[in-house]
Amino acid sequence: QVQLVESGGGLVQAGGSLRLSCAASGRTFSNYIMGWFRQAPGKEREFVARIGWNGGLTYYSDSVKGRFTISRDNAKNTVALQLNSLKPEDTAVYYCARGRWASSWSSPDDYDYWGQGTQVTVSS
Repeated sequence: QVQLVESGGGLVQAGGSLRLSCAASGRTFSNYIMGWFRQAPGKEREFVARIGWNGGLTYYSDSVKGRFTISRDNAKNTVALQLNSLKPEDTAVYYCARGRWASSWSSPDDYDYWGQGTQVTVSS
């Protein structure tokens, strides 16, 4: 059993920043790829960022590249997403997830455990 709990969401104006955190319990995730996804109302879940087990191999969707930064602290079983230069289109529920495979990338199907999400709302 793995539990992932996101926190740090909130309401910000365009151009603002937030830092999202995901805390894991149960099965340790130190040797797992971790990802962040988001889902806006009426939209499909969308890949945001991915990070390898050792903190390397970070990848971002084109829509957030250069603005968001994913990081992890395996000793604390946490993964974070720093959201900078936020835009209204970034408004969504943000989810962290554990990858199924070493090759897990941008598909939600590549991830097996999910948090409940944290809401990010960006006003114009």
